[in-house]
Amino acid sequence: MSVQPIIHAPEPSQVAEAFVADVLAGLTAKPKQIPPKYFYDAAGSALFERITELREYYPTRCELALLRSFAPAIASLFPPHCVLIEFGSGSSRKARILLGVAATVEAYVPVDISGESMQQDAAQLRRDFPHLAVHPLVADITQKFDIPPAIAAAPKVGFFPGSTIGNFEPHEAARFLRNAGELLGVGSVLVIGVDLVKDAKTLCAAYNDTEGVTAKFNLNLLTRINRELSADFDLSAFEHHALYNSDLRRIEMHLASTKRQKVRVSGTSIAFRAGETIHTENSYKYTIDGFQALARGMGWSPLKSWSDGLFAVLALTYDGTAEAA
Repeated sequence: MSVQPIIHAPEPSQVAEAFVADVLAGLTAKPKQIPPKYFYDAAGSALFERITELREYYPTRCELALLRSFAPAIASLFPPHCVLIEFGSGSSRKARILLGVAATVEAYVPVDISGESMQQDAAQLRRDFPHLAVHPLVADITQKFDIPPAIAAAPKVGFFPGSTIGNFEPHEAARFLRNAGELLGVGSVLVIGVDLVKDAKTLCAAYNDTEGVTAKFNLNLLTRINRELSADFDLSAFEHHALYNSDLRRIEMHLASTKRQKVRVSGTSIAFRAGETIHTENSYKYTIDGFQALARGMGWSPLKSWSDGLFAVLALTYDGTAEAA
């Protein structure tokens, strides 16, 4: 089976329009905020890969260990002749663990907002898994999208690793789960990574690494805005802040202005007070029971969970019958 071309790619002008609209809306809001999906230009993606290898950053290390240990058990839940759809794929490193043991998977659909590296990754997958049809799809996983017609009728398995679900507000996470259920269909399986509630010291260390890589990752968002939106952010006038909000059970990342200043973005002047922040990301932490309750409310029933106490991989099945969360 051949590698299929990337489909549903939005026009560059549409991407640019959405970027400037979201940034200006966020910077003129109170409090200021920018959606975390804009972290991932080429430089941001490379920095995030470095973050996943840091001693303090446990989620990737824990999830990879769980997937390697329990891949056969996870794959045993997949239906025959199925399609594996990975939400927010980035690299296919984690999907490869499942593809290596899941003989029932006949096609793989990596879905990501950026198509820059997907075609190259798809070509490598074809060489490594010659039986596999690969259909890269450029789409925003926070919105509804369609999968390739050639595989639309096949049984589907969703894969959403990396605890990315924690970057969504709870109502956004619920909407994602509902949309995923409607896309994958009744009887489908969803395998999802969830970062667990734990002590604040461990959490804060993971987002304030001693090498400063997470700070560079956060500040790179301003570099991207400068480059793509004709902005004039002075990166030396902003600091990376990450803290644990115990009441909301979430890590918050901010970029804090160190002084009173004005910044121009696409011709619009944005004023900052000293100490004022741009809220760039949340990372919600869940208990296994709490996340399963959220999923039940969107029509997903728990099948199985695997955990090391820090991180969990959950398998759910969609029956389409939502319960009160």
